[in-house]
Amino acid sequence: MRSLAGTLDRFAAPILRAALIGAFVILATSPLMAQDVTRYVRFESEGTSHFGIVDGDIVHRLDGDFLAGGRRDGTTLPLADVRLLPPVTPGKIIAVGLNYASHLGGREAPVEPGLFAKYPSSIVGPGDDIVIPEGSRALHYEGELVLVIGRHAARVSADEAMDHVFGVTAGNDVSERIWQASDLQWLRAKASDTFAPIGPEVVTGLTYTDLMLRTRLNGEVVQEERTADLLFGIPAILEYVTRFITLEPGDLVFTGTPGTTRSMSPGDVVEVEIEGVGVLRNGVRAGG
Repeated sequence: MRSLAGTLDRFAAPILRAALIGAFVILATSPLMAQDVTRYVRFESEGTSHFGIVDGDIVHRLDGDFLAGGRRDGTTLPLADVRLLPPVTPGKIIAVGLNYASHLGGREAPVEPGLFAKYPSSIVGPGDDIVIPEGSRALHYEGELVLVIGRHAARVSADEAMDHVFGVTAGNDVSERIWQASDLQWLRAKASDTFAPIGPEVVTGLTYTDLMLRTRLNGEVVQEERTADLLFGIPAILEYVTRFITLEPGDLVFTGTPGTTRSMSPGDVVEVEIEGVGVLRNGVRAGG
């Protein structure tokens, strides 16, 4: 029996070591296990807005904007006791259209990123309502990964593009399809008030190029795809955008939506979930 036990020990030890090494490799390459993951928020407490870092169910208040190097000021609050706001207030919002093959709908794949703009006034945060404007008849969700710019970026190369990304958040590129087809430019269709929900957090340290994006409408999964499937990846997007438009800290870049979309109605709840970032949840109501 001792001989058999010794034989098993000799074989089991290498197998166990191999299994542990394999598990470590899987965890180390997971988007959720990247080094130095930090979760930033902007929140309201007692009528005042602050910036913070989320650690579990606690918010560590910062002494200033995290994009400007704000540091913990020693105050902590329960996350449940604060109201989360849009995590950043961008100077500009650039968006990329037709950036997943699953969203082309029979159209040819673009040879360059197709750009359009949304307005800062269209920003709302987690828990805020998406308001259906008067005359809208086909208001659609578009769940997207959103880049938060951290450094001045003008004519950056693809190789250096990631150095200008502070982190990522979840976004909903709300779109009025009839206006999108009929208007001279996509102003009403893409940039009306409440048409750019973002949040709940800005997260750094994830593998942004391979995260699961999932959109739910009233609990039903209606979009599901990985950011690895982007036709133009993050470096290519930023190289192209900054060839023409200078980006500054806090600016946002919506990277595109996958699959098909459909109309939202008053009373609906739409959720955009980005792996490692969290769930952006917004209700839908009629305007007026």
